[in-house]
Amino acid sequence: MAIQFTLNGKAQTVDVNPGMPLLWVLRDTLGMTGTKFGCGMALCGACTVQIGGLATRSCVTPIASVAGKQVTTIEGLSADESHPVQKAWMEIDVPQCGYCQSGQIMSAAALLAKNPQPSDAEIDSAMKGNICRCGTYQRIRQAIHRAAQMQNSVSGAANIDSKSNAEQESAVVVGGAK
Repeated sequence: MAIQFTLNGKAQTVDVNPGMPLLWVLRDTLGMTGTKFGCGMALCGACTVQIGGLATRSCVTPIASVAGKQVTTIEGLSADESHPVQKAWMEIDVPQCGYCQSGQIMSAAALLAKNPQPSDAEIDSAMKGNICRCGTYQRIRQAIHRAAQMQNSVSGAANIDSKSNAEQESAVVVGGAK
């Protein structure tokens, strides 16, 4: 069955079993290997992509369910690693082994797209489905705060939050603890 959808801004048509998980269509059919297989049960978040801007576990998402929809993978977030989340990830030096990072980045980008100034609790809630077996959670939270600062300085909305920049930087330095 031919299924049409938009992948990273480009129209795609795949002729596969409609029940095939999106993860395997991306990796095996389309050669997009940035999205990782972790558990196959939507428990770890390594396979996270965005569907219509929402962080979604591709390992349990049948390809038929994305027909006519917009799918963004880590490869489509930015061609040159210029997305604020990617830049913050590198600046803060988040990855250790790196395996979970594409899923972490996709979840963080989805969070910041809908909430440009998330609190620690909002970050923790949005990221709770993404497991990092290396335990880089404090750096992940710090990078999300940094990406929010970058994103908001570009959009001119850096002063939306009533906290001073010094208070925000202080919170970030200690891993976002208040």
